[in-house]
Amino acid sequence: MPKTSKEQIKKDEQKIIDLLQSDAGQGIDSIAKKCGFSRQKVWRIIKRLEENGTLWGYTAVVDSKKAECERFIILIKRTPKPLNKELVGIITERKLARKAKEKLGIKIEVSCSMNGVYSWILLFTAPDLTTAERFSELIYDIYEEYISEVLLLPVIFPVKLGNLDNPNVKEFELFLPK
Repeated sequence: MPKTSKEQIKKDEQKIIDLLQSDAGQGIDSIAKKCGFSRQKVWRIIKRLEENGTLWGYTAVVDSKKAECERFIILIKRTPKPLNKELVGIITERKLARKAKEKLGIKIEVSCSMNGVYSWILLFTAPDLTTAERFSELIYDIYEEYISEVLLLPVIFPVKLGNLDNPNVKEFELFLPK
């Protein structure tokens, strides 16, 4: 049996990653059929991707309206004060996420460090605007000496989330001027 080239292995992995990103809930049999692979091959590839950290986990994308919450974005601008081990520890220990969930019922969906005008972006769900505003205050409380600005923005309509197209995309037409 000939060895599979590294290039072919990468292509096979990408096929499986693409299918998992479009529907992480589908079974191995379904993925195998769509890729034309054996069930065992799909299982081995997924296991390898999990073990090497390519796949972090699996999640559901939730319609915030039906879950009775709203989605928001916070953009954070840092002060020139350099990061230190204490701050990095606070970030990596997820102190903000735990406090936000426990105290405010907020779920952080995306948290990214960036280059540019803003240094950090958070995408999260909250019960309402007032709670989202309290969350921005919590951010100031935890990171006050490192933050110069927090910009809170409500998400009007998510066209795509978690690599999935919004199945209700036709509703976006409601935002067109009449």
